[in-house]
Amino acid sequence: MGVVCSRVLQAGGVPVTEAVAQADWQAWQESWDRQQEWYLPDREERFRVMVDMVEAVAGPEPRVLDLACGTGSITDRLLKRLPGAVSTGVDLDPALLAIAEGYFAGEDRVRFVRADLKDPRWTAKLPYDSYDAVLTATALHWLHSDDLAVLYGQLAGLVREGGVFLNADHMPDPATPRLNAADRAQRHARMDAAKAAGAVDWKEWWQLAAADPVLAGPTAERFEIYGEHADGDTPSAEWHARTLREAGFGEARTVWASPSDAMVLGLK
Repeated sequence: MGVVCSRVLQAGGVPVTEAVAQADWQAWQESWDRQQEWYLPDREERFRVMVDMVEAVAGPEPRVLDLACGTGSITDRLLKRLPGAVSTGVDLDPALLAIAEGYFAGEDRVRFVRADLKDPRWTAKLPYDSYDAVLTATALHWLHSDDLAVLYGQLAGLVREGGVFLNADHMPDPATPRLNAADRAQRHARMDAAKAAGAVDWKEWWQLAAADPVLAGPTAERFEIYGEHADGDTPSAEWHARTLREAGFGEARTVWASPSDAMVLGLK
């Protein structure tokens, strides 16, 4: 197929040549990663720790649920590190799922499911009744705390005994407002500098997707579902750990943190 969209995308000032053809799902996958890294320069570090914890708890051949999977970034890192793993990606976003399904086409270790995590019956769409690990990153802040607590209860029923849940997301500590403000100012100054150097932000990335004939329809549907952005909550890591224990996880604590984000692990 012919080229649909050509542009040089940048993240953190590092150029990535983007020549997106209809079948070039890898280019879309990589451009999503670069756009996310503009916001999260330590994104790969949290993925590394996440897969480390999965291997430590579930071994080298885990059955994994990639929750709110987007384009499948977690699954991609998982399979490269643990080739014996299998993954189910679940999301509601039709555009990001289109990229994930295209990128992983022909990969028999991966399956994708479209489901709304606010639907109480969403787990019925999954191909397995239980998982060794459930993983999610920078996604559940789309939910309000009440909905997230309900979801954690559902996940406690999905993760096998001895299995693990990991959530890496925005988890600021309300007890340190001055530190939070200083960190936010520094992060945004760095982001502004990268933007001035040509980095593509979230809004511009979606404009590119909307201009692509293959993704235009799914992108329009996506904005009908979600609107412009999240209206959820960002509770502290302590809240996440406590809520996971209340939901039925035997142990829960922070296993990675930056000044603004954290990764909480729940062990069933």
